[in-house]
Amino acid sequence: MVIQLFIHKTWGIMNSDVTVLGAQISLLWVVIGAALVIFMQAGFALVETGFCRAKHAAHVVSTNFAVFGLGFVAFFFFGFPLAFGGFSYGAMGLDNPVGEALIGSGNWVFAWGGGWALSGPNITPALLGFFLYMTAFMDTTATIPTGSMAERWRWNSFVQWGLFCGSIYYPVIAAWTWGGGWLSKTWATMSLGAGYVDFAGSGVVHMTGGVAALAGATVLGPRIGKYSSDGKSLPMPGHHLPMAMLGTFILLFGWFGFNAASTLSATDVQFATVATNTAIAGAFGAVVAMLWIMRRSGKPNPAMMINGMLAGLVAITAPCAFVAPWAAAAIGSIAAVLVIESTYFVEERLRIDDPCGAISVHGICGMFGLLSVGVFANGSYGAGWNGSDSAGVSGIIDGDWSQLGAQALGALTILVVNFGLSFGFFKLQNRLTKGGIRSSAADEIAGLDSEMGVSAYTEFELVRHDGS
Repeated sequence: MVIQLFIHKTWGIMNSDVTVLGAQISLLWVVIGAALVIFMQAGFALVETGFCRAKHAAHVVSTNFAVFGLGFVAFFFFGFPLAFGGFSYGAMGLDNPVGEALIGSGNWVFAWGGGWALSGPNITPALLGFFLYMTAFMDTTATIPTGSMAERWRWNSFVQWGLFCGSIYYPVIAAWTWGGGWLSKTWATMSLGAGYVDFAGSGVVHMTGGVAALAGATVLGPRIGKYSSDGKSLPMPGHHLPMAMLGTFILLFGWFGFNAASTLSATDVQFATVATNTAIAGAFGAVVAMLWIMRRSGKPNPAMMINGMLAGLVAITAPCAFVAPWAAAAIGSIAAVLVIESTYFVEERLRIDDPCGAISVHGICGMFGLLSVGVFANGSYGAGWNGSDSAGVSGIIDGDWSQLGAQALGALTILVVNFGLSFGFFKLQNRLTKGGIRSSAADEIAGLDSEMGVSAYTEFELVRHDGS
C-alpha cells in the first residue's frame, strides 16, 4: 500500500513536471515564431520597394517600417483585448483569459474586453508571448495595402490607417475566428456540420489585408501615367528586381514562423507537416508561375515568379496543417495561375492600379486558400478545430462537403465586412482630410521621397534608374 502510494505521488509529480516543461517549450516555440514573422516586415519592405520606382523608394520603405510601430501601439492599447480577451490555451501555459465578452455571449461573441494595454491580474509570460505572436500577424495585415497604394498615398493618411488597422480593422475578424467568436462556431452551432477554420491566416491575415488593398487602391485611383487616354494600361516597372527577389526569400523564411508556429505547441509534431507543406506550395507556385507567364508572354517575368511564390505561400496558409503534400503542390500551382490571371484582370479590366499585385497575391489567393480547406483537407488532423466530433478537418476529397460551406461563409464575411470597413474608412478619411488621402500631383511626379525630406538615392541614380 505504501509503495503504491509512493509510486502514485511520484508519477503525479513527474507528470506535472513534464506538463510544465511542455508548456515552457511551447512558449519558446511561439516567441521564436513571432520573431520570424516580425522579420517578414523586412521582406515586405524589400519586395514593395523593389517593385516601385526609385523616386518613391524612401517613402515606400518607410511605410513598411512605420506600420510595424503604428499597428503595434494600437494593438497594444485596444486591438489585442478586443480580439483575444477571451482566449486561453493550456498547452503553452495560457490558462486564464484576460477578459470576457464585450459584445455578445456564448457562441455569438463579437468582441472581447479586458486586459487593456496588457494590464490586469492575468497578464502572464504566456499571455505576453501570445500577444507578441498575434501582433506580428496583425502587422502583416496592416502592411499589405502599402503595396497596392504605393507611389501616391499621402503620408499622414497612411499613419491613420496603421492606427485604425491595429485598433479596429484587424481585431474584428481576429475576434470572430481565432479569438473564439461567432464565425468559428456558427456553422457547427446551426447543426450544418463543421465550423470555419483558418490554420494560420489565409483569410484572417491575407484576405483581410487584400480586401483593404482593393478598397484603398480604388479610392486613391491609378498613378499618374498608368493609363493612356484610351484606357490602355502602360508599364511602370519597378527599379530593383534583385531587391524584390531577396525580399521574397526573406518572406519564405519568415513564413515558417507564420505557419509552423501556429500549432502554438512544440509538442505537436504536426508543425513538421505544416513547414514542409508551406515550402512545397511556395516552390510549386514559383515554378508554375514561371511556366505560365512564359506560355502567356514568351518571357520568364521575374516579377511574376516572385508573386507566384508568394501566391503559393498565401494559399497554403489556411490548409497547411490539414492537407497532404500532393495537395500542397496542387494548391501552390493553382494559386500561381490565379495570381497571374487576376493581376491582368485587375489591371486591364477593372483598371485598378496595384504596383505590387497585393490585391491578387493576398486577396484572391487568400480566398482560394480558405476554400482549399473545404476541398483538400483529408481528415488526418484537427480534431476539435472546427467544432465537430470528427477525427479531423475533412474536405470534399474525404467525403465532407459541409466544410466547404463553412469556408465559403468565412470568405464571404471577410469580403463583405472587412471590405466595407476599409472602403468606408478610406472614403471617410478622403472626405475629411484636406486635399484628400492622395499625395499632390507635384509630389507624385517629383517622387514621394519629397514628402520624407530625403531621397533613397542620389540625383544621379534617380536619373539613371528611373529616367525622370
